[in-house]
Amino acid sequence: MADAKVIPFDDDRSRGSAAQRQARRRGGGGRRGALGEPGEMGAVQPLPGRDWAGEDEPVEPPRTDGQDDGRDGGLERRLAAGLAFLRRRLTGDYEVDDFGYDEELTDQVLMSLLRPVYEKYFRVEVRGIENIPAEGGALIVANHSGTLPLDGLMMQVAVHDHHPAGRHLRLLAADLVFVLPVVNELARKLGHTLACAEDAERLLGQGELVGVMPEGFKGIGKPFGERYKLQRFGRGGFVSTALRQGVPIVPCSIVGAEEIYPMIGNAKTLARVLGIPYFPLTPTFPWLGPLGAVPLPTKWTIQFGEPIPTDGYPPEAAEDPMLMFNLTDQVREQIQHTLYKLLVQRRSVFF
Repeated sequence: MADAKVIPFDDDRSRGSAAQRQARRRGGGGRRGALGEPGEMGAVQPLPGRDWAGEDEPVEPPRTDGQDDGRDGGLERRLAAGLAFLRRRLTGDYEVDDFGYDEELTDQVLMSLLRPVYEKYFRVEVRGIENIPAEGGALIVANHSGTLPLDGLMMQVAVHDHHPAGRHLRLLAADLVFVLPVVNELARKLGHTLACAEDAERLLGQGELVGVMPEGFKGIGKPFGERYKLQRFGRGGFVSTALRQGVPIVPCSIVGAEEIYPMIGNAKTLARVLGIPYFPLTPTFPWLGPLGAVPLPTKWTIQFGEPIPTDGYPPEAAEDPMLMFNLTDQVREQIQHTLYKLLVQRRSVFF
């Protein structure tokens, strides 16, 4: 991949030759059963409020979906599964892929931490999830907003929890993510990787779902007065990547993230001193201190649009600037049109 092109929405930070990485990916999704195998079940107990003396009442059949029903056997299994999970973490008996993605930790811990924010705080409504392919690679392209990149995490939970095939979304992130302590490790465990052409093409070639927000810092750092107005999508690097791999592009529109931190100002001098793209000033931050960093509880909608196929183009199409421009513009217009449509339908920012 020495001639791999950098996706314009981020800096090039090549992660080295693929030959230098160990092939540690595990096959087909066997880690989901770590909390208990389907069909395991404790002894069936009488239903409360029933007099079972001398009555031939029907007995409730055991669960076969692997879900806990709150009985004593289920509690024991949860305890055993939890201890087994801790043992694997302490002994290092778990696997990550070439990019550092830890599927077991993501499924059982990280998603469990993000889910209450997704379900209870932002109350995300998901539409068009059926437009994401059940298998094979696909590139999901979304708008970016909100001052802090919480929209990418919520989109990741939406795919993980709502897609019928239980697919995982691998996000392409800015290089700033991978220089921040703690954030760097968590991002890699969640499956994020650097927004460069080499990593994107490898993931798509392995049949993964890859998510990208080509507005980058221009999107999340724009003033509140420009909310829901898409910024420039670069020169079409994500389209070139999709064309090379022949995977569909799925546009995604996110409404609700723009208002979590209304950015009314930008302390540019302070941002340069700290080495960050912008330093946001909101109605609550930094005036209220740490409390001002709490996002507003807006109501979100995430809509996945109809996929745009790329497998019908010849191999040299990835080098055609006019085709890349036209496809980039098509994706951008579809996202913008859906944003306006969702805003018209929205009755309230918070309800």
